[in-house]
Amino acid sequence: MRRLAWFVIAGGTGFAIDAGLTHLLIAFTPMSPFLARIPAIMTAMAATWFLNRSFTFGRSSSSLAAEGFRYWAVGVTAALLNYAVYSALIYRLPIQPVAAIVFASIAAMAYSFFGYSRFVFGR
Repeated sequence: MRRLAWFVIAGGTGFAIDAGLTHLLIAFTPMSPFLARIPAIMTAMAATWFLNRSFTFGRSSSSLAAEGFRYWAVGVTAALLNYAVYSALIYRLPIQPVAAIVFASIAAMAYSFFGYSRFVFGR
Protein backbone atom coordinates (compact mmCIF):
# COMPACT_ATOMS: atom_id res chain seq x y z
CA MET A 1 0.00 0.00 0.00
CA ARG A 2 2.93 2.32 0.75
CA ARG A 3 4.22 1.91 -2.81
CA LEU A 4 0.85 2.77 -4.29
CA ALA A 5 0.58 5.85 -2.05
CA TRP A 6 4.00 7.10 -3.19
CA PHE A 7 3.09 6.34 -6.80
CA VAL A 8 -0.02 8.48 -6.43
CA ILE A 9 2.05 11.28 -4.85
CA ALA A 10 4.61 11.10 -7.66
CA GLY A 11 1.83 10.98 -10.24
CA GLY A 12 0.02 13.88 -8.59
CA THR A 13 3.20 15.90 -8.72
CA GLY A 14 3.65 14.97 -12.36
CA PHE A 15 0.04 15.88 -13.04
CA ALA A 16 0.46 19.29 -11.40
CA ILE A 17 3.58 19.96 -13.45
CA ASP A 18 1.91 18.73 -16.65
CA ALA A 19 -1.36 20.63 -16.19
CA GLY A 20 0.30 23.76 -14.85
CA LEU A 21 2.91 23.97 -17.57
CA THR A 22 0.33 23.17 -20.27
CA HIS A 23 -1.90 25.96 -18.96
CA LEU A 24 0.99 28.45 -18.76
CA LEU A 25 2.21 27.63 -22.26
CA ILE A 26 -1.29 28.01 -23.71
CA ALA A 27 -1.90 31.28 -21.83
CA PHE A 28 1.45 32.97 -22.37
CA THR A 29 2.80 31.62 -25.67
CA PRO A 30 1.31 31.11 -29.10
CA MET A 31 1.41 27.32 -28.54
CA SER A 32 -1.75 25.36 -29.25
CA PRO A 33 -3.20 23.02 -26.60
CA PHE A 34 -1.74 20.12 -28.61
CA LEU A 35 1.80 21.48 -28.92
CA ALA A 36 1.92 22.71 -25.30
CA ARG A 37 1.52 19.17 -24.00
CA ILE A 38 4.84 17.98 -25.42
CA PRO A 39 7.24 19.97 -23.19
CA ALA A 40 4.79 19.65 -20.29
CA ILE A 41 4.77 15.85 -20.50
CA MET A 42 8.57 15.70 -20.83
CA THR A 43 9.06 17.87 -17.74
CA ALA A 44 6.51 15.88 -15.73
CA MET A 45 8.15 12.60 -16.76
CA ALA A 46 11.55 13.72 -15.49
CA ALA A 47 10.03 14.69 -12.14
CA THR A 48 8.14 11.42 -11.74
CA TRP A 49 11.22 9.34 -12.58
CA PHE A 50 13.11 11.03 -9.76
CA LEU A 51 10.24 10.59 -7.28
CA ASN A 52 9.46 7.00 -8.27
CA ARG A 53 13.12 6.03 -8.12
CA SER A 54 13.67 7.77 -4.79
CA PHE A 55 10.45 6.97 -2.92
CA THR A 56 8.07 4.59 -4.71
CA PHE A 57 10.10 1.68 -6.06
CA GLY A 58 13.70 2.39 -5.10
CA ARG A 59 16.62 1.88 -7.40
CA SER A 60 16.54 -1.13 -9.66
CA SER A 61 19.32 -3.70 -9.70
CA SER A 62 20.20 -2.59 -13.24
CA SER A 63 22.60 0.16 -14.17
CA LEU A 64 21.30 3.71 -14.12
CA ALA A 65 21.40 3.78 -17.93
CA ALA A 66 19.39 0.56 -18.27
CA GLU A 67 16.89 1.68 -15.65
CA GLY A 68 16.58 5.07 -17.30
CA PHE A 69 16.05 3.53 -20.72
CA ARG A 70 13.31 1.20 -19.46
CA TYR A 71 11.69 4.04 -17.47
CA TRP A 72 11.62 6.29 -20.51
CA ALA A 73 10.31 3.42 -22.71
CA VAL A 74 7.37 2.87 -20.37
CA GLY A 75 7.01 6.61 -19.82
CA VAL A 76 6.96 7.42 -23.53
CA THR A 77 4.34 4.77 -24.27
CA ALA A 78 2.29 6.00 -21.29
CA ALA A 79 2.71 9.57 -22.57
CA LEU A 80 1.53 8.48 -26.04
CA LEU A 81 -1.53 6.87 -24.46
CA ASN A 82 -2.05 10.03 -22.37
CA TYR A 83 -1.68 12.27 -25.42
CA ALA A 84 -3.99 10.10 -27.55
CA VAL A 85 -6.77 10.18 -24.94
CA TYR A 86 -6.23 13.93 -24.39
CA SER A 87 -6.29 14.67 -28.13
CA ALA A 88 -9.37 12.56 -28.74
CA LEU A 89 -11.23 14.34 -25.94
CA ILE A 90 -10.17 17.81 -27.10
CA TYR A 91 -11.02 16.99 -30.70
CA ARG A 92 -14.38 15.30 -30.07
CA LEU A 93 -15.85 16.97 -26.99
CA PRO A 94 -16.34 20.53 -25.80
CA ILE A 95 -13.97 20.02 -22.88
CA GLN A 96 -11.35 22.25 -21.28
CA PRO A 97 -7.73 21.12 -21.76
CA VAL A 98 -7.11 20.63 -18.02
CA ALA A 99 -10.22 18.44 -17.73
CA ALA A 100 -9.00 16.36 -20.66
CA ILE A 101 -5.65 15.98 -18.89
CA VAL A 102 -7.44 14.47 -15.87
CA PHE A 103 -9.03 11.68 -17.92
CA ALA A 104 -5.91 11.09 -19.99
CA SER A 105 -3.75 10.93 -16.87
CA ILE A 106 -5.96 8.31 -15.21
CA ALA A 107 -5.61 6.02 -18.23
CA ALA A 108 -1.85 6.53 -18.36
CA MET A 109 -1.47 6.06 -14.59
CA ALA A 110 -2.87 2.52 -14.64
CA TYR A 111 -0.65 1.60 -17.56
CA SER A 112 2.50 3.15 -16.12
CA PHE A 113 2.14 1.62 -12.63
CA PHE A 114 2.10 -1.83 -14.14
CA GLY A 115 4.99 -1.03 -16.50
CA TYR A 116 7.18 0.63 -13.89
CA SER A 117 6.59 -1.98 -11.20
CA ARG A 118 7.17 -4.96 -13.50
CA PHE A 119 9.45 -3.81 -16.32
CA VAL A 120 11.56 -1.03 -14.82
CA PHE A 121 12.00 -1.72 -11.13
CA GLY A 122 11.13 -5.45 -11.19
CA ARG A 123 8.91 -5.56 -8.13
